[in-house]
Amino acid sequence: MVGRQIVYAPCKVNLHLGIRPMVDERGYHYAESVMAPVGLFDEIVIDDAPFFSVRHTPSLEVPPEKTCVWKAATMLAQELHCGLNLRIDIKVSIPEAAGLGGSSADAGAVLRALAERWGLDRYDSRVVNVARRVGADVAFFLNPQPSLFIGAGDLLAESFDELPMPVVLVKPAGAGVSARAAYKEFDRDPSEPASAGAVCEALRAGDAAAVRGLLYNNLASAAKALQPGSAEAETWLAAQPETGHAMVSGSGSCVFAICDSLEDARAVAARAKSERGWWSFATLTVGTPEKIC
Repeated sequence: MVGRQIVYAPCKVNLHLGIRPMVDERGYHYAESVMAPVGLFDEIVIDDAPFFSVRHTPSLEVPPEKTCVWKAATMLAQELHCGLNLRIDIKVSIPEAAGLGGSSADAGAVLRALAERWGLDRYDSRVVNVARRVGADVAFFLNPQPSLFIGAGDLLAESFDELPMPVVLVKPAGAGVSARAAYKEFDRDPSEPASAGAVCEALRAGDAAAVRGLLYNNLASAAKALQPGSAEAETWLAAQPETGHAMVSGSGSCVFAICDSLEDARAVAARAKSERGWWSFATLTVGTPEKIC
């Protein structure tokens, strides 16, 4: 028996999300997705147990066996012919249906923990293939660092050096936006995306100021149509003196902005909560809790 493992799952923001109208054989849209990990974490504890169980605190709207974590663990165990005598407890801090990748983050973190537990490299093809089968963003969370993913947003094309940028997250009140609903809305009036080349070049250069001005997401219009509060939050956030630009992350409903300093990000987050009553969080684009100032 291996014993207890504790792993942290950061959420993500999409610095660039370019969705194409075409879909692959799985029905996933082709995409260029440049993601950065964000220092808002779910805490996951994995321990030996007589039988397999998954528990989220607070509970999710879906039953445990329908979650990405359950799917990831059971699929990897089947792939490796391993017994699954484990209890997985997840303390949830990442908002659901926010475009921050919460369920994918948890699944990726569990896969990298189980890979270590069962003596595999996290980039073993069996681990990566399971991640891709569970969901398009899961592979990113096997090693969360700024990266470009292509295909359906599930194939790693390039990774960049970590670039800790102060970021503020704002989620409007009301229902979130499911990825399925956002893509269905996108398909009503699809658009060809811009290239991710410029933001990738800025990341290669470690130029946070350039990244800040290059945020892009052609799925954002669909997200804002489904949740008008996201449009309101995006407009408000972009108008703050510390930001100047804001963008919906992923399929929404959360919006984010990059600031000059963590102090600025915290000031904006405080105003979002006190003046508008929105959920907000200020942190850095980092992948581990130890790197947050």
